Amino acid sequence: MEGRFDYFVILADMRTGSNFLESNLNAIDGITCHGEAFNPNFIGYPNRTEILGVTQAMREADPEQLIGRIRRAPGGISGFRLFHDHDPRALDICLGDPCCAKIVLTRNPAESYVSLKIAQRTGQWKLTNVKRRKDARVRFDPAEFDAHVSRLQAFQVDILNRLQRSGQTAFYLDYEDLTEAGIINGLARFLGVEGQLDGLDGTLKIQNPEPLSEKVENFEDMQRAVSGMDRFNLSRTPNFEPRRGPAVPHYIAAVRAPLLYMPVHGGPEREVAEWLAALDGMPPENLLRGMNQKDLRQWKRRNIGHRSFTVLRHPVARAHAAFCTRILNRGPQCLNEIRKTMRNFHKVPIPGPGPDETYDRAAHRAAFEAFLKVVKANLRGQTGLRVDPSWATQVAVLQGMAQLVPPDLVLREQEIAGALPALAAMVGYDGAPAPETAAADMPIALSEIYDDGIEALAADIYQRDYEIFGFGPWKA
Repeated sequence: MEGRFDYFVILADMRTGSNFLESNLNAIDGITCHGEAFNPNFIGYPNRTEILGVTQAMREADPEQLIGRIRRAPGGISGFRLFHDHDPRALDICLGDPCCAKIVLTRNPAESYVSLKIAQRTGQWKLTNVKRRKDARVRFDPAEFDAHVSRLQAFQVDILNRLQRSGQTAFYLDYEDLTEAGIINGLARFLGVEGQLDGLDGTLKIQNPEPLSEKVENFEDMQRAVSGMDRFNLSRTPNFEPRRGPAVPHYIAAVRAPLLYMPVHGGPEREVAEWLAALDGMPPENLLRGMNQKDLRQWKRRNIGHRSFTVLRHPVARAHAAFCTRILNRGPQCLNEIRKTMRNFHKVPIPGPGPDETYDRAAHRAAFEAFLKVVKANLRGQTGLRVDPSWATQVAVLQGMAQLVPPDLVLREQEIAGALPALAAMVGYDGAPAPETAAADMPIALSEIYDDGIEALAADIYQRDYEIFGFGPWKA
């Protein structure tokens, strides 16, 4: 196993036992841990000025230089501790390097939260002499605890996902594992070191061994708050929808006005684009389209004070528009192959050539309901059809945008009559008119078939959009 890794990183957080783990690793021949090497406030340990000849200033200028020194340090394998608020550049280097051994140390968030509160109150962060131990009872703050848990979870999920994507694994430890010398010795073998512990290092002592009930003043408040937390995320809606990219070629910039429209397909795209062109007295075909990421950056540099925006549409109305324009009606926007599959395989009852005079409201409602059921399966990864942007969740579309740059302004369709002229005024276009109201879908308007059943089905399919963007039942 020798040579399996060049160096290691302990991915932990405050009050998880990382000091105790480090002291035991440093007691093993062939292992050296250099403390919090990338703590923004010091290098390695408080009052230290350098690690292996690299000063804090040198580290700030080039974090890879310090990692290189640790990697090449003689005498076995070396490493350091890295927390969520340490230099993110170091995290990127370590997680992207398969020659770096990852050790992930976690602790019950309630225990780490209370331990942190006690340390902050007493000023005692390590204990080597029990006679000098400082006692304290602390007060539980529900909002503070929720932020603590969210921060820890986000860090751990980020680590896990990045390791998964790069095909790596880590050695996982819990706080209570640190009391077993056999587990620490197993970690040494994972690192490719022959040295072993005969017993745990006794230098550091457990600071607060009492139960939480004796350390928290308002323990009953803590119990109530924690009992209300969804520890196993039972209320989460599983999301199997494919992640989307930023789709920059579909962004639309005005001819002269420093405004950028980042469309969510299925919304009032034509109406907003025509409004954008009219600001400069230009036809819509003059608008700047088809940009790549380089073009977008150049546009932003040329247009100081620019604003970007997008427009959301109610999920029911958006799904209906997608159905009419992309599936039901034969035309330039029709997805002919998907239409064929929906009609022949999924049995969506739409006329082959398109709707004619026999196609009435009852037929339209039945067809739209069948389409929604296919979309539901499609967004859950249960069909072979691709997820078209016109019926993808708006959450997924905005998340794709945010991979590059999020819009400055997210509007609802019913707001744009007042919001877009106000936005134009911000960039020097006073008195801009309101955009046109989108015409009813053809051949049959949503208002003619909408009912509680349609609403319930759409709310089930687009639960994330309803929840995140605050949509209520559709109103004509």
